[in-house]
Amino acid sequence: MKNLKKLGLMGGVALLLVVVGGSALATTDPGGAVIIPRVFNDSFASVLTTTNNYPSVIDINDVAAGPLGWANLHVWRMSDDATTPFEFANTDGFRLAADLTITGDGKAEAGLQISPWWSPLVDGRFNVRTTDGEVACFGGRLPFYSFGTGQYTMGQTVRVEIIYRPNTEMNEAMPATIEYIYGGTSSGQIPFDEGNPAEADPHGTWGILTPATAGGHFQFFDMANDGEGTSMTVTWANIVFEDLGSVVPAEEESWSGVKALFR
Repeated sequence: MKNLKKLGLMGGVALLLVVVGGSALATTDPGGAVIIPRVFNDSFASVLTTTNNYPSVIDINDVAAGPLGWANLHVWRMSDDATTPFEFANTDGFRLAADLTITGDGKAEAGLQISPWWSPLVDGRFNVRTTDGEVACFGGRLPFYSFGTGQYTMGQTVRVEIIYRPNTEMNEAMPATIEYIYGGTSSGQIPFDEGNPAEADPHGTWGILTPATAGGHFQFFDMANDGEGTSMTVTWANIVFEDLGSVVPAEEESWSGVKALFR
């Protein structure tokens, strides 16, 4: 499919402006997921059981076994080969949703993630915490948003959803936006800030940055205090990934470039 671009006529001729085509539908559905255990591994002898039946269910259970430390972090990522995380571009729009359930007799936080290139497994969390029921979105490139404390009770199943919408301009006036939805309540579309302009090539600005990864996280924490045999399970069910299309930022091009688009 040919993309129209913003074009510039050289040699004193007036500028001809052609707006960039919007969705190119280039994001594509990765079609699968990969579980990456023990990103944090403070309790390395814990008994870990995982189930990956994407998209129907991803289930991770961790049982504390000594020597015990502070926290274990396990994540899953969208993948097109069931082995490596799928890499999203700054201009790839998508929606990721799941039914989240946290159960057990310990302490945990879990949810969805869109993680930046410099921290592809840890940062960028839509985070649900069992200790105080806090639901908040933060870290990496994600704009901060809090649904507040007392929002979640252990054992509850709640629908969590992230919608990333890039923009044809990807600048201060027209940045990408993120929308967080918790149990049907939306944050509204929140704009991204610029990021580091010195890293615009090749990562881009005003969005999630290239390359980003997306999926879920489960952090089992305070394991040493809760003791041997403490168990926590996180389940993501009815996982939905929706391709919202990719955008091509507008740019200037010579008349010869314009003609080349239609050859």
